[in-house]
Amino acid sequence: MTTDPTRLAERMEKPAAPRRTSLDDTPGYRVFRRVNTAVLLVVVVVTLYPFVNIVAQSFSDERYILAGQVNFWPRGFNIDTYEVVVSDPAFWNSYLNTVVYTVTATAISLVLTTTYAYVLSKHHLKGRGLLIGIAVFTMFFNGGLIPNYVLISELGMKNTIWAIVLPNAISVFNLLVMKAFFESLPKELEEAAAIDGLNTYGILLKIVLPLSKAVIATMVLFYAVANWNSWFTAFLYFDRADLFPVTVYLRNMISGASTATSVGGASGDLTQVNSNIKAVTMVLTVLPIITVYPFIQKYFVSGVMLGAVKQ
Repeated sequence: MTTDPTRLAERMEKPAAPRRTSLDDTPGYRVFRRVNTAVLLVVVVVTLYPFVNIVAQSFSDERYILAGQVNFWPRGFNIDTYEVVVSDPAFWNSYLNTVVYTVTATAISLVLTTTYAYVLSKHHLKGRGLLIGIAVFTMFFNGGLIPNYVLISELGMKNTIWAIVLPNAISVFNLLVMKAFFESLPKELEEAAAIDGLNTYGILLKIVLPLSKAVIATMVLFYAVANWNSWFTAFLYFDRADLFPVTVYLRNMISGASTATSVGGASGDLTQVNSNIKAVTMVLTVLPIITVYPFIQKYFVSGVMLGAVKQ
């Protein structure tokens, strides 16, 4: 087989086609990546600094706190306020109350929100628009503080756990999020389950809920955080100190320290306590949530991205 020298020379002289570069190789993307990294680092520092500062203040001496010299690290390390708080039996009783209220309220809210949202996700349901309208209406209008107080009192729920867990059992925002998720599930799954003989409850329990771990975990986190941090409802409907959640207990500690009269019934250096009681309060209140969050983070990230990406 012969080769034409002229044609071979033309091929050798012809420049090779430029190699296609990926997006990562472009100068513009490299600049964007560096700028984006710098901006996100600034956001992280700005977000973390207040919490780190609060933790540092909770372990610092009062003279450094009052002088504004506490930033990232404690100065004049001491744990006087922590000792005042944890040495009081009422604190642990309040903490136990908070755990009971949070677990009970979250379980009730999750059951009611899930069943309500599943019903609203059925477009063939008669009266569906009315049910959605009732739920949305409550987002903008309520009976007011005094009528609610009278209602709870007349129902005999004052000084009971039900005054905490029932009035705010359903968050309409969470309800609409779960409704949107249920609507995104393939209808063919439920139709196949119905053909196999499952009724509505069986479809919900055996088909829908196992596929809804992300949104359920998200709802658990939302409800648990809201119930854990809630204090006004208990402050309004509870007259007995042994029923107070930890948020009300710590609120009373702040009030007692500010008047320099008593601190949760425990003795201690009121000057020191008064200087960092707010910091200790915040640390003790947020600590359980920080402890639990890493275990459900992956579900939470999936849940908040519902509908953003089609799989």
